[in-house]
Amino acid sequence: MPAARPIVFAITGASGAPYAVRLLEQLAAARRPVQLIVSSHGWRLLRTETELGGPADLRAAIGAARWDRHVTVYDDGDRGAAPASGSALNAGMVVCPCSMGTLSAISVGASRSLVERAADVALKERRRLVLVTRETPLSAIHLENMLRVTRAGAVVMPAAPGFYHRPERIDQLVDFVVARVLDHLEVPHRLAGRWTGG
Repeated sequence: MPAARPIVFAITGASGAPYAVRLLEQLAAARRPVQLIVSSHGWRLLRTETELGGPADLRAAIGAARWDRHVTVYDDGDRGAAPASGSALNAGMVVCPCSMGTLSAISVGASRSLVERAADVALKERRRLVLVTRETPLSAIHLENMLRVTRAGAVVMPAAPGFYHRPERIDQLVDFVVARVLDHLEVPHRLAGRWTGG
């Protein structure tokens, strides 16, 4: 997959803002162009869990130089933006965190917002779509929606950190999940060691 193609990155309202911020930081550090879409509930989530009140705060957290070079922000209400079109090439999409409402909309092709439309485009164009869900417990409806999007070609990746690396800090748990997401986006990283067995 060409490195020059952007990765569409959506942040929605499920708990898990630290995953989103760390993933965006790592994509910018890897010099990957990012087309960022944050839903209104995503901005609320960032304010609640990280105290990042808006784009300026998120830019400062990522680093102004990297942000300006690699991140383009799109309004979630703009369904005419580049990520809404299959003719605008990209390297796939990640929704991190992905709320159950967003999952539901994607599973039925609702396309009411740019986040939903961009995910619909990823599926119809057979591009990579990674949904980092964060909810527990899961209802039968959630599970059916996960099965539906998986059958359509998406990767459902619950934000469920492992413990075999014996984490001692919260950031190590965050990095465990972010490393798995980066693997599925085929972005090199050094966040976590590889399991070698034994």
